[in-house]
Amino acid sequence: MTESIKKVLIIEDNMGDFVLISDYLEEVFSKLLIDQVKTYKEFLKKNPTEYDVILLDLSLPDKDGENLVNEVLMYSENVPVIVLTGYSDKGFAIKSISLGTADYLLKDEMKPDILQKSIIYAIERKKVFNQLEDSEKRYRELFHLSPLPMYVIDKNSYKFLDVNRTAISHYGYTKDEFLDMTVFDIRPESEKQRAMDIISGDGEGSEMKNPGTFKHTKKNGEMIDVEISYNEIDFKGRKALLVLANDVTLKYQYIDAIETQNTKLKEIAWIQSHVVRAPLARLMGLVNIISLEGEDPELSKVEILQHIVNSTQELDKIIRNITNKTEQINIDEIQ
Repeated sequence: MTESIKKVLIIEDNMGDFVLISDYLEEVFSKLLIDQVKTYKEFLKKNPTEYDVILLDLSLPDKDGENLVNEVLMYSENVPVIVLTGYSDKGFAIKSISLGTADYLLKDEMKPDILQKSIIYAIERKKVFNQLEDSEKRYRELFHLSPLPMYVIDKNSYKFLDVNRTAISHYGYTKDEFLDMTVFDIRPESEKQRAMDIISGDGEGSEMKNPGTFKHTKKNGEMIDVEISYNEIDFKGRKALLVLANDVTLKYQYIDAIETQNTKLKEIAWIQSHVVRAPLARLMGLVNIISLEGEDPELSKVEILQHIVNSTQELDKIIRNITNKTEQINIDEIQ
């Protein structure tokens, strides 16, 4: 653990304090490089990322107090900063923790082992913090770059806490408009109670839940069908739901079109197997009569020809009807 600490920067204008701190460091860390700057201006010439830890005196000739701490933290990026202070600065040293410093040490109470533990703990805590920051960054990227609409809602107030870019584009609201709305504002009245029951339910656990399909309304009033998936998260200290809303309106339209197509195909099949058969059977019978030698005393040739014409006209009408029904089957017309 200690061998991983190679370089320390001490921001201290008091030479006696610097020598004492350096001695303590060399006593507990081997092969350690120690740099010193005496002013904030000198610090700005350094590259903080070269160091494992920065030890900061609260009072420098050109800057001190909260202003100094904030500036050093901002410039130091992911390098842990430990405040070194005298008894008179103890109150602010404690406050500096809330500003983002890793620890504070009273100079009059400092010992090698105390300094060693503070540095090791500060570095390890910073590693964990950086990992959490990286994890949060990845979450933000996955959230905002998702090709599907996603949003976060407060479980208690039902208000939108965050929305991704796809949701903004798909629903037509700006982010500010979303953040002034509740989840019920994108639902028809008939869906609100169902949504409230699900959001207020005992959905414990981190697994993804799929309550089904809901109706949503866009800003332009268009109604869409949406498959909802969600899981419980903690969002900035608030109980929230992370929701993925997959618009399946087009999918449902295709399903309806296919069902309509199947109905028409069944009608066509029934016409072909039943309606067409009648005029066709008559034509076949009339052909047989004509092929017989002699004349049927009950039917003259003129009457037979008229029956043939009538049957062919009926058959033509049936075929046209089938053609019209076939032309109506066109899924590509769905927008």
